[in-house]
Amino acid sequence: MERLARKCILKIKPYVPGKPIEEVERELGGYPDVTSGWEAIKLASNENPFSPPSGVLKAIREYLPKLNRYPDDHGYYLTGALAKKYRVKQENIILGCGSDEIMELVSKTFLEPDEEVIFGDQSFVMYKIITQIMGGKPVAVPLKNYTYDLIAIRRAVTKKTKIVFIANPNNPTGTIVCDKEVRQFIRNMPKNIIIVFDEAYAEYVESKDYPRSLEIVQENRNCVMLRTFSKICSLAGLRIGYGIANPQLIACLNRVRLPFNTSNIAQVAALASLKETKWMERIRRINREEKKFLYSEFGKMGLEYIPSEANFILVKIGRDAPGAAQGLLKKGIIVRVMTDFGFPEYVRVTIGRPVENKKFVKALKQCIS
Repeated sequence: MERLARKCILKIKPYVPGKPIEEVERELGGYPDVTSGWEAIKLASNENPFSPPSGVLKAIREYLPKLNRYPDDHGYYLTGALAKKYRVKQENIILGCGSDEIMELVSKTFLEPDEEVIFGDQSFVMYKIITQIMGGKPVAVPLKNYTYDLIAIRRAVTKKTKIVFIANPNNPTGTIVCDKEVRQFIRNMPKNIIIVFDEAYAEYVESKDYPRSLEIVQENRNCVMLRTFSKICSLAGLRIGYGIANPQLIACLNRVRLPFNTSNIAQVAALASLKETKWMERIRRINREEKKFLYSEFGKMGLEYIPSEANFILVKIGRDAPGAAQGLLKKGIIVRVMTDFGFPEYVRVTIGRPVENKKFVKALKQCIS
């Protein structure tokens, strides 16, 4: 089969997601330190640890009898609500199976074989994978102080550069580039390069210097802003996100988008979640408070960490970070080892519910003592 596959595909190292809770619970049934009544705690995939709000669950239940019908291909009601929220036209919006799919659509639409795609070296691994799928050349630019180095990215641009991905906040470091930096970067970039702002964690950001990406997209026809309902809205299991760009760019993406790429349940849930502003503010408040708690506990343990604008923290355990993560796993706590991201001494910890964070801290102390 490998002889039949496209050569560029064979170069891809598949993305390895964090273990699901159910798999860990099955694996750990026989461990002596796991007592009856326990449940695994997943702090590995940057999900919202809280279930969707009641209004969203109600909307899902009410729509279930209609599952025999195909979804609205363009998501008329959801794109309409998003257009109203952002004060743009529906033609400015595209829906995707998570924001990941829209990244792939950008690559499929604009990237020719051997053209270059630039992104941060220690960033979301899908940028490299979707580049390789199209036979493009991935160009990974090292971070500076754990943050995207926009000056270095500009220097890396060549005549073959077609797309630039900017993760903001960056996964896995949780750092951001500010509005002034981004605007300077845009001014210095050729207009024939597509610039994608991946803002999956934007709703968690509290910095006043965070870029006003919508304004940038409206001012620059080659820019795309991506958001998702997977994180703050607690809809990771339904896989739905969206992109905002000029109508001509969106129209090009729609030429390669498969029909019915977002399910009717996902659209209904996402639409309902847009009304849950008080619930989301509560999630932000809890995330803020629990982040401070984890910062404090890491400090007491003498552990270095990267201050984060997202719902996760990159914390330095040391040479035995994989061993500590395995020790936590045996206690039913799932964190993400960062070796494949270029941080072999670190683990990434999603900020969980208060009770989960306390159990994690207690277990971590035992694993590194």
